[in-house]
Amino acid sequence: MTTLTRSTRSTRSTRSTRSTRSARPSDPTTDTRPEPGTRRRPPANVLLSKGVVNGLLLLAACYTLMPVSWLLIAATKNHRDLFATSGFALGDFNLLPNLHRLFTFNDGIYLRWFGNSVLYSVVGSAASSLLCVATGYAFDKYDFKGKEKLFALVLGGVLVPSTVIQLPMYLLATKAGVVNTYWALLLPAMVNPFGVYLARVFSEGYVPDEVLEAARVDGAGELRTFARIGLPMLAPGFMTIFLFSFTASWNNFFGALVMLDDDHLYPVNLGLFMWNSVTQQQPEYYALVITGSLVAVLPLIAAFVCLQRFWRSGLTAGAVK
Repeated sequence: MTTLTRSTRSTRSTRSTRSTRSARPSDPTTDTRPEPGTRRRPPANVLLSKGVVNGLLLLAACYTLMPVSWLLIAATKNHRDLFATSGFALGDFNLLPNLHRLFTFNDGIYLRWFGNSVLYSVVGSAASSLLCVATGYAFDKYDFKGKEKLFALVLGGVLVPSTVIQLPMYLLATKAGVVNTYWALLLPAMVNPFGVYLARVFSEGYVPDEVLEAARVDGAGELRTFARIGLPMLAPGFMTIFLFSFTASWNNFFGALVMLDDDHLYPVNLGLFMWNSVTQQQPEYYALVITGSLVAVLPLIAAFVCLQRFWRSGLTAGAVK
């Protein structure tokens, strides 16, 4: 009985001690817990690293946008203000007269060049993208003798600079009789080893083999399976390859310089180069070159703004299962 009483008393003493400790107010000088509704400030090293990264990104953005901003400001100046004012100083607003002079100069030759660039870039890039997607799909989904060796040969084409093969391509185009024609730039644009590699990667990630087997069981042929099932699933890859090909074709200066002699077949970049080559003797061409360069940049911006939602969706298509 005495032992039971002692244990009861010790239990009561322990409970009272705990309640006393819990009721004792905390010392504000030693309490490190944040007050309700307040956020803990990040450490100084984290803030410093964020500031450095944001500063570097800001410098990169300024470096990238500075030439475009100079081009935009210079295209609004007349011939006098172009040489009398500094590069980023505004002058009399003459953008519309400059555009009118650009589009009507020499019977509208600039519009001809612009149309040629659209033809080379859009038609050539669409055909190249479709060919790359079909080739990458075949490399991924079919087994044939020497497949990996052939794919390694395709990857070897990525390592060869385009300027190195321009002379052999010119000799081949001469034998084929397509020099100084539209085909001189359209046919080489269809060959894109990097696009084939990219299409195979997309096919491995976004086209399940089970779906293709189900289509074959239902009686669909290989061409129909690719057109109805494989190609829609590879739409983000198609758009990605198309944007890369479009940019490369629009900026293809050296190939056009080698293949073309007729100024009516020039793309816009080669035409602007020819105008710029005579600015020392005829300074009035400066305004034409600057305004034409501004107009030539707009299709690239429009292509990325309008098509980025297609290829950006492919970057996260397999992220969530």
